[in-house]
Amino acid sequence: MQSICVIGGNRYFGRLLVERLRAAGHRVTVINRGSTRPPDGVEHLVVDRDDEAALTAALASRAFDVVIDQVCYTPVQAAIAARAFRGRTRRYVMTSTIEVYDPKTAALPFVPHGTPVPEETVDPAAWRVSMDLPWHDDTYLAAHYAEGKRQAEAVFTQCSGFAFAAVRSAHVLGGGAQEFTGRLAHYVEHITQGRPLTVHPSVVPTVFVHYEELTDLLLWAATATDFTGPVNACSDGLFDVRDLGAVIAARTGREPVYRAAAPGEAASPFSFDRHYAMSNARAKQLGFAFSRTADWLPGAVAEALAASAAPTR
Repeated sequence: MQSICVIGGNRYFGRLLVERLRAAGHRVTVINRGSTRPPDGVEHLVVDRDDEAALTAALASRAFDVVIDQVCYTPVQAAIAARAFRGRTRRYVMTSTIEVYDPKTAALPFVPHGTPVPEETVDPAAWRVSMDLPWHDDTYLAAHYAEGKRQAEAVFTQCSGFAFAAVRSAHVLGGGAQEFTGRLAHYVEHITQGRPLTVHPSVVPTVFVHYEELTDLLLWAATATDFTGPVNACSDGLFDVRDLGAVIAARTGREPVYRAAAPGEAASPFSFDRHYAMSNARAKQLGFAFSRTADWLPGAVAEALAASAAPTR
């Protein structure tokens, strides 16, 4: 049994992670701003992680075996957490994203088109951190999500207070109405209603992960292994938007209607005109076994269809 702190953990795979940690017998503490109470048996510290003085006070006389940070988006947040948890944990796991590899948002080493992107493509130990950028501006942060994650990883990697690992998640699906981004619902609604989906003329495949599989990987990264550095989290198999549409069509009997995006026009979610699908080879070498997207995606689509048909209140 370990003492584990989860920062965030109030929805989707974060809440499921808290539930599974507790079910496994770990002592769990959740830190968030209090919008949602954690499950029974979980300690709840209501504090804003951006308030360093309040976070430090909340952690007074506390220590944890592991911290799992679900909601770190900027180097400023990472620096606050690094200072607050220095000497209070031996291991820190941050949930990161596939978006760190997006070549549209940073100058990255060349990866041949179609080659699964490995972790070393973005090395947080060498990544430049700029604390003076307007990270507290929500509009700026939304437009620089990938860079915020890259720099947050860099801050944790370059500090020496604890062992650090980053779990770079693929696009997360599953859970029906729990999938709060609405990206799968976008496809379900457009196809069932016969509305055209806007996609790039030549779509490029990406990778996905089921929310329960990502939960299992985070639990594994926190409690069953001691690797450091980044690790990619994605199910086996490449899918593009037309593959996704075909799975929905098989469930609904409605054929998707596609419209080519004009130059500069925003496309539907998961429609990409550039390659950055991840390799999950490192996680496999470390001992984690992934499922195949083709095996779980039909079930995720069925959940999304059920959620879209449920009456609203």
